[in-house]
Amino acid sequence: MNGSSGDSVIRVLIADDQAVFRRGLEAVLASEDDIEVVADAEDGEEAVERAEELAPDVVLMDVRMPRLNGIEAARRIRAALPTTRILMLTVSDEEEDLFDAIKAGANGYLLKEISVEEVGSAIHSAVQGESRISPSMAAKLLGEFNALARAAAEREQLPAPVLTARELEVLKLVARGMSNKDVAEELFISENTVKNHVRNILEKLHLHSRMEAVMYAVRRRLLDPHD
Repeated sequence: MNGSSGDSVIRVLIADDQAVFRRGLEAVLASEDDIEVVADAEDGEEAVERAEELAPDVVLMDVRMPRLNGIEAARRIRAALPTTRILMLTVSDEEEDLFDAIKAGANGYLLKEISVEEVGSAIHSAVQGESRISPSMAAKLLGEFNALARAAAEREQLPAPVLTARELEVLKLVARGMSNKDVAEELFISENTVKNHVRNILEKLHLHSRMEAVMYAVRRRLLDPHD
């Protein structure tokens, strides 16, 4: 059932490699009348399998897990189940994990330092289409985008570098969130060739990361809104 309806039970999958944490979270959520934990998983691969099997409304996902990390698991679940909401619940306060999780399609990023009561609230917010990010991580995200916006504004004052047709194709696909492997398959070229193109793009545009390249593509209106 879809958890967005007022009379529906929100079906939740918990993915975390610590059994004690999973059991504790299940106990906390058991007190919520409209939340049901339908399964748990101890690694990313099992999380993907159980999600595809059960189609939960919400997945609570740790970032650091064996076999398959939570970010890649989130990316696969998002591709298979577009309506499932994914909340990262982790101890990792690394900016790179936050940015990668958002690019993978996560709907929220919560640190395990939050109170247990906040987990239920975050789940309810997720099914209502809201995004929840721990305040300290939200500050990092805002700071990063402000820095990118300033850098982009400064670059716009300079003549736009000339990208080759192939580099432009690669940039557009990267901006859609594709990995190097996905871009290679889409364009029928090798993954190493894609890496070389990405490196050349960053050098030509005087950028330092794929995220900055995405911001550049958006600001330059290089993306088709229907992509």
